Amino acid sequence: MARSSTGRRAAAAAKTSAGNRRRNRMWLGGAGAAAVALLVAVVAVSVYSGDSGSSASSGGNQADGVVENFSFTLFQGEKALGAEKMEMAQLLGKPIVLNFWAGQCPPCRAEMPDLQRFYDGFKDDVTLLGIDVGQFTGLGTRRDAQNLLKELGITYPAGYTGDDSVVRKYEVLGMPTTVFINADGTVFETWSGGLNLKILERLSMALLKQAEQQQVPS
Repeated sequence: MARSSTGRRAAAAAKTSAGNRRRNRMWLGGAGAAAVALLVAVVAVSVYSGDSGSSASSGGNQADGVVENFSFTLFQGEKALGAEKMEMAQLLGKPIVLNFWAGQCPPCRAEMPDLQRFYDGFKDDVTLLGIDVGQFTGLGTRRDAQNLLKELGITYPAGYTGDDSVVRKYEVLGMPTTVFINADGTVFETWSGGLNLKILERLSMALLKQAEQQQVPS
């Protein structure tokens, strides 16, 4: 009789343990997934705020820190830049803020109003150009990009390129990625992640200050 009672208690304990394991699996599939989603959302917000954006001061794969040339076609901004189809090399001679973005990229959408405000204040001193790379990153089509520009009322020069090597050459490791370029084509700084107006102004003022210091007296 003692052995039978012990066997019943062992069976009950095993049943309880199995139930606990099932409940744990259910939590991992439900609340656990929600926790992961929340973590992703927190990271996205912190990137846009500039807390988790990262910067590097050199061009990496770009030889000697000089930007690689590539051709692009503008969605808008032909009047500001002078043509619809252009090459990056044609923009040299003036500091450049080159922003890689996509039509279905939430952090890209979040930073675009600040990019517009930056453009309105700095367009006489700095060339701002947005290049859609959604087709290379899985973050939207050209139509998605055009629709986003229209939806947000963006007017700064923006277009696309058919050269998929720009993602590697410009080290687009996160979306969006923004490259601050000196007038001579050397990379001043690369920022991976969302930007806000304060960071844009700070980096651009430093870029312009360096340009002044590099000018050779006549």
